[in-house]
Amino acid sequence: MTPQTVQTRFGTSTLEPTGPLRASPDLTLPLPDPQVEQAPVLIFDACHVGVILRAVLFVQVVLAVGVMFGAANPMDWLGRLALMTGASLPATLAWLIAACALKKPLQLLSRVGQWTGGIALGVLAGLYGCGILAFIGVAQDVPWLASAAAGALLAAALVAALVWRAAGKAPASANARLAELQSRIRPHFLFNTLNSAIALVRAEPARAEAVLEDLSELFRSALVDRGDSVSLEQEIALAQHYLAIEQVRFGARLRVHWVLDPHASQAKVPPLLLQPLVENAVKHGVEPSAEGAEVKISTQRRGSTVVVKVTNTVPAGHGAKGHGVALRNVHDRLRLLHDVQTAFRATMVDGVYQVRIEVPA
Repeated sequence: MTPQTVQTRFGTSTLEPTGPLRASPDLTLPLPDPQVEQAPVLIFDACHVGVILRAVLFVQVVLAVGVMFGAANPMDWLGRLALMTGASLPATLAWLIAACALKKPLQLLSRVGQWTGGIALGVLAGLYGCGILAFIGVAQDVPWLASAAAGALLAAALVAALVWRAAGKAPASANARLAELQSRIRPHFLFNTLNSAIALVRAEPARAEAVLEDLSELFRSALVDRGDSVSLEQEIALAQHYLAIEQVRFGARLRVHWVLDPHASQAKVPPLLLQPLVENAVKHGVEPSAEGAEVKISTQRRGSTVVVKVTNTVPAGHGAKGHGVALRNVHDRLRLLHDVQTAFRATMVDGVYQVRIEVPA
């Protein structure tokens, strides 16, 4: 079977034969209570390839410098480092696995309790590494106390790095919600949307109701705290609401094509990721052109990676203008969520501007 192209109020969609990706907004959900405390950001979220690689590299660098103090020559230093690596690498990985497995229980503790728990795990990891040296019999006097102290010190440094990483997520998410809310309440966007709804009330009341529902969903998504990540399916639904509003405004000038792979729908992305990209496509592709532009959003799963593309044609002589604030925000939040497992690229080729995103499936 081949993919089918269907016409919906969101534009022309090309869907895989296994079934379309559907948006099912629930407009009865209440707005968030400002008195309700938001869920805290996970500090011990060490279950990322980038975090693991940096932690292992940090410990190895510290050990390499420490071994220099007792090495008589480069070959002696290399041998001592290899020996210490045989103990420190399993200990570091054990600490990371424990931190990842216990991240939610540790999050229930106070800030002091979280630091204490992380350092305590470091002490146990240090003793574990020392136990490896004792087991293989390479040390005459087993340095249990020194190993425990070293484990505590290195764990404290790793906890500090994780705290810094978690602290970076909160303002990035808040800034994204604020930017989205400010974008939605821009006078011309709001007035155009309301005027479009008013114009449709008598002739097409059902369509006017749909426009107001789309506007309501945009506001709700900007106000509700949806956590660190949402599914790609949710982000596509939000982009569909936005483009449905702009479709009423621009009519035939806005030509939207969706090529959606249902196998990619559950990939995790930061909230409010896709909508700023399609808004940029409308702003820089459709608005400046009397003939309008084509906007294409595609998703595809390739093995363990999901590729998301947002492309739009650009009128001749305009190019890709703007300060790039939205693109930098998207890139930064992708790195905070997926670290080295994500890729982001924006290119302009032959009058077509494309933003390409890769995230883990």
